[in-house]
Amino acid sequence: MEITRSALAQMVDHTLLKTDATRAQVSALVAEARELGAFSVCVSPSMLPITDELGDVKVATVCGFPSGNHTSSAKAAEAAESSRLGADEIDMVINIGLLKEGRPDAVEAEIRAVREATTGLLKVIIESAALTDEEIVAACRAAEAAGADYVKTSTGFHPAGGASVHAVELMAATVGDRLGVKASGGIRDYATANAMVEAGATRLGLSGTRAVLDGADGEEPGGQVGMGSAY
Repeated sequence: MEITRSALAQMVDHTLLKTDATRAQVSALVAEARELGAFSVCVSPSMLPITDELGDVKVATVCGFPSGNHTSSAKAAEAAESSRLGADEIDMVINIGLLKEGRPDAVEAEIRAVREATTGLLKVIIESAALTDEEIVAACRAAEAAGADYVKTSTGFHPAGGASVHAVELMAATVGDRLGVKASGGIRDYATANAMVEAGATRLGLSGTRAVLDGADGEEPGGQVGMGSAY
């Protein structure tokens, strides 16, 4: 079953995480998110607080981005500051090297540190394309045990790639309906977005949101805003 344009829009974190992004681009992002009916905007921590009129649009930001190779205390401090500056949601990147070392307990500990510092929702980016199925499951279990609200596929910056239907299905099967699942990275058209939702995604990270939503109407893509990263 294909999801409608309006329902899909309400699942979208309209994203701008380019390293050379400007505040003017963030303002344009917010305006477009309101126009399109997106759930939130996702921006870098340095763009907080957002002073543009948000309406019903939520504010998300990232933490430990994009490598995840930050200390737990540094990630917690970043999350606390972003929360203080108005972020409703924090998307943190785990240290995937800890999983590769067989230390899911250490991953759980760093997630818990960020959870305790975050006042809103916490999404945990596991960089699924760089993980084995067993590591994906371990990361999802660690996120749930640490009190996260969502597990998220990707930063959109890792050379291994972004979201895949298989990863979303595995993540959804692991967390059930207890946590949300966010698919991000490389979702550039409606067919891909719809496939992610069918696989179990409950949130999508998109930079080319307009093009994706236009596809839901059977229209020619209206073109990306030109401010997206690899999302």
